[in-house]
Amino acid sequence: MIKLLEGTQGRGVVLAETDKAAESVINAFKSLGANILVQEFVSESKGVDLRCFVVGGEVIAAMERHAAKGEFRANIHLGGTGHPADITAEEREMAIDAAQCIGLKVSGVDIIRSKTGPKVLEVNASPGLEGVERTTGSDIAGMMIEYIEKNTGQTHEPDPDN
Repeated sequence: MIKLLEGTQGRGVVLAETDKAAESVINAFKSLGANILVQEFVSESKGVDLRCFVVGGEVIAAMERHAAKGEFRANIHLGGTGHPADITAEEREMAIDAAQCIGLKVSGVDIIRSKTGPKVLEVNASPGLEGVERTTGSDIAGMMIEYIEKNTGQTHEPDPDN
C-alpha cells in the first residue's frame, strides 16, 4: 500500500498488487513531490480495522470498521460501516503508546489485526467523530472538551445570545 501523507478519509491510498505497480505509483508520487508512506498490505484483515479514540492517555471509545464491498479501505467516508468493538489489552496499550509516541493528547489510532498480531496503521491528529459517536452512542466530542477544560483550567460557558 502506498499512502499520501497529506491524504485524509482514505483518499490518497493506493493498493499496488505487484512490485512493478508499486514502483510505478511511487515514481508518479515522487515526480509530483508528494510525501508518501509505503506499508505492508495485510490481506487476512479482509477490509476490517479498528479505530481507537485516545484522549489524555486513555482509550475512550473503539469501533470496528468494515470496508464496503469491493473496497480494501474501511473508512466510513468511503462507504465503510462502523460496529462496536471489544479491543484486547494489547490493542488498548498499543493505541495509547502510538498516541503518546506522536505526542498527541487527542487522536484516532487505526489498528489492524494480522496473523502476527495487531499492527498500527496510522495515528490521526484530527479523527472524524461522526462514525464513532453513531456507532458507540458516546459523546466523544464532549469527552474531548471535558479533557481539554480539565487540563487547561478553562471552562466553556454557553453564550446566552446563541
